[in-house]
Amino acid sequence: MRAILSPRPLLALLPFSAGLWWFGAGPGAGLLPHWILGAAIGALLLAASFSFAAAFRRLIAEGRGAGARAILLALAAGLLLFLPSLAAGELFGQPVRGLYFPVGAALILGAFLFGVGMQLGAGCASGALFTAGTGEARPWLTLLGFVAGATLMAWALPLTEGWPNLPPVRLPESLGWAGTLAAGLLLVALLWLGLNAWERRRHGAVERLVDSPAGRWLLLGALGLALLDVATLWLLGRPWAITSALPLWGSRLLEATGWGEPAFWPYWEEPTRAELLFRPLDQDRTGVMNLGVIAGAAVAAGLAGRFLRGGPWPGLRPALAGVLGGGLLGVGAVLANGCNIGAFLGGAFSGSLHGWLWLPAALAGNAVGLWLRPAFGLAGGLALSWRGIGPRGAVAQPAR
Repeated sequence: MRAILSPRPLLALLPFSAGLWWFGAGPGAGLLPHWILGAAIGALLLAASFSFAAAFRRLIAEGRGAGARAILLALAAGLLLFLPSLAAGELFGQPVRGLYFPVGAALILGAFLFGVGMQLGAGCASGALFTAGTGEARPWLTLLGFVAGATLMAWALPLTEGWPNLPPVRLPESLGWAGTLAAGLLLVALLWLGLNAWERRRHGAVERLVDSPAGRWLLLGALGLALLDVATLWLLGRPWAITSALPLWGSRLLEATGWGEPAFWPYWEEPTRAELLFRPLDQDRTGVMNLGVIAGAAVAAGLAGRFLRGGPWPGLRPALAGVLGGGLLGVGAVLANGCNIGAFLGGAFSGSLHGWLWLPAALAGNAVGLWLRPAFGLAGGLALSWRGIGPRGAVAQPAR
């Protein structure tokens, strides 16, 4: 009881409590469910330490696939939950739709750059949000870079005109909803077996998720993430997405300071985005959920004794990696029409080909990001050569 009532946990409750008032009875009234759902996601991800970046790092650098298998479990659960609802066009009476985006050079380059950013910054999009809730400095630097990179790419989007692209490929139109589900589950099973074979070849045995508390938390995180994403589908009418709020924040800042006129950018002239630029920020559902993720993670960190215990300010090189990695996350997410949550999971859950193609491009980017990590004083680097991939030497300061 004394630990719960200590100053840090109580301080960690303040952002969440303020949001309850703001979105419940204050100026932002009406989006309280979105705030609570975002907070639930943040608390779950932090409690389970469910990190895409860490999972990919362990897979590529160490040959350990426990985290990657947890991601596959979330993917399989999401396919089973999403595709029947999308086939019906509704979930508990709420009209729902999937996320479908073009397949082409922008997707591949964007996912690759996002993968590099995952390893240089403080995780992926969801990872940066929930680790920011602990009060550590580096995730906030990554989020700052994320907003800057996403805003820069929104401004520069006309440069991508003429890049080779195919229109969105909706797999249910060719395979049917049942066929899409069967193909998705088959691919998940093949990837699962491939991960096991890779790990067994590297280490002689497979690290089972159920054999350790950390692994069991990953299992809980995977299933919880799928269920909370379904709750998002019901609440928002589409899968969970993170990215769209970040160029919005940056664009509104430029507009407020007089440094730019985002309303005239082609990015914001697209019909599905135009309204966002003129809506109050506290009425943007994606942005409210993003902030809720941070607040919910702060509550979980406070209860676990992890709030504001991130140690000293990172050194110059790790701090630079956070900002640069965040910038690559932002550029890549806008190019690819989403991140690991919106493009990868949201696309795959929807039966869109772009979601599945995001993954190999992002994994290639993660490998390059791992190769670059030691140059910034970050642990877990790689040596890349024509002969293969392997761990590279220790570094000055470990960081996510």
